[in-house]
Amino acid sequence: MKTIAISGSPRENVGKRDAKELRYEGKVPAVLYGGKEQMHFAVLITDLNAAIFTPEANFLEITVGGTKVKAIIKEAQYHPLTDLLLHVDFLQLFDEKEITMEIPVKLTGTSPGVKMGGKLVQKLRKLRVKSLPKNMPQVVEVSISKMEVGNLFRVRDLQKGDYVVTNTPEDTIVSVGMSRALKQAETEAAKGK
Repeated sequence: MKTIAISGSPRENVGKRDAKELRYEGKVPAVLYGGKEQMHFAVLITDLNAAIFTPEANFLEITVGGTKVKAIIKEAQYHPLTDLLLHVDFLQLFDEKEITMEIPVKLTGTSPGVKMGGKLVQKLRKLRVKSLPKNMPQVVEVSISKMEVGNLFRVRDLQKGDYVVTNTPEDTIVSVGMSRALKQAETEAAKGK
């Protein structure tokens, strides 16, 4: 999986006043969980943009005070009016410990049902995937090359890999429905008989 490097500075004071001061300087207060003890630090907003505002799933390599740690973004909090990033929680990664991440779905191939005039509807854009960090996929690929009009591709239809998809097996990932033009053509053909 792709890794993004981020550097931060340790925080001496933890509290509301210190957090406001950091945001005024263009930094975001952050906490790293999952290790022996929590690590409080500050990161520049511009460094985090590449990791947060992307459709891809990424690992992060965080450097704070000379210490390098592999992590993922667990949660990001935003201001309700200005959408300014207020706080970020990171989860430290360990090679032997499973993690759960939201991984994007990538559709591959061309559907014969869409070529015939069907409408492709993608219901799920991301799936919850649980695995060890080394087995975590960059994307979950779904082949739509055999999907005719009226077909569904569900979570249970995914090929088994080194990871487990924790969404409900009945959840529909993608379907090919009838477009209005195709429905109208069928009703006219039925009337003509």
